[in-house]
Amino acid sequence: MNRIPLRKWTLSLFAAVSVMGLAACGTSTSSTQQAATPAPTAPAASTPAPEASTPKVEGTLSFYTSQPDADAAALIEGFTKQYPQVKVELFRSGTEEVVSRLQAEAQAGQVKADVLLVADAPTFASLKKQDLLMPYASPEAEQIPAELKDADGTYTGTKVMATVLAVNSSKVKALPDSWKVLTAPEVTGKAVMPSPLYSGAAAYNLGVFTRQSEFGWEYFEGLKANQMTVSKGNGAVLKSLAGGEKEYAMVVDYMVARAKQEGSPVELVYPNEGVPVITEPIGILKAAKNQDAAKAFVDYVLSEEGQKLAAGLGYTPIRKGVAAPEGLKALEEIKVLSASIDELEASREADKKKFGEMMGGN
Repeated sequence: MNRIPLRKWTLSLFAAVSVMGLAACGTSTSSTQQAATPAPTAPAASTPAPEASTPKVEGTLSFYTSQPDADAAALIEGFTKQYPQVKVELFRSGTEEVVSRLQAEAQAGQVKADVLLVADAPTFASLKKQDLLMPYASPEAEQIPAELKDADGTYTGTKVMATVLAVNSSKVKALPDSWKVLTAPEVTGKAVMPSPLYSGAAAYNLGVFTRQSEFGWEYFEGLKANQMTVSKGNGAVLKSLAGGEKEYAMVVDYMVARAKQEGSPVELVYPNEGVPVITEPIGILKAAKNQDAAKAFVDYVLSEEGQKLAAGLGYTPIRKGVAAPEGLKALEEIKVLSASIDELEASREADKKKFGEMMGGN
């Protein structure tokens, strides 16, 4: 779903030595209790309980993601404030490129990632099938709806991201209410969408749309006939729309809402037919070298604090009780277009190949 070239960089924050032990876990690492055992003829003796042990969260954490650079940086900063003895190494690109790199590492027996956070559930379903993910029942996942997480705990959704219809409001005065506008004669050559060959969200959307009776592959044939422009990722799509190069777009909702708040002439619409929704799941790699830090990272992302951070960045939170940001609908307000995760995973490569042959694109 993203558009920034490959890049690897490191963000790290360290606490002062005097508080290193405390900050590394966020709470005290040990506690002592008194246990009393009454005897019939003498006062009970007080015996200290065994010292509680909490894994020390420190070292290097390798984080692979398709989030935009700035959003990934904010997430890492929030996490390392709680765990200052963890050094987070980041690799980010579009979902398809991130997963391709991970697959290459797995084939070489040298998986470097500890934690993965990319666009959609079918991607994680595929990795689970390949036995690359480690089950982890985060206590924070209890606040995530069951249908938005893997039953075995190998991945959990982190936010709600709908793909919507967006327009350049300086050029389009009457807001459309249907996806069918993108195949209308008056929109010929005026619309843009992200490529499923790069964007995980777009690949998910392709699978969902083609499995709806009112859309199917015929809809994409209509887009092709209407000269739909296929751009690399959602960021490039938004840039084209906000800059006036295109008047209509198929794009993720949070980007449009954020751009509008920043002054761009854009408006988003949740079409009457419904919208595809991805949850940008997070999971831990079975080959993770720093499992304690990986678990702490997952906990942070799913925690109330982590979800409020996501909302502050403009995403609709997935955790119950955390409000959606201004301009976006909460999950319960959205009419969702969906399809079987297993079917989407099984047909993903074939769908992408057919799209590439039909539409072209990057």
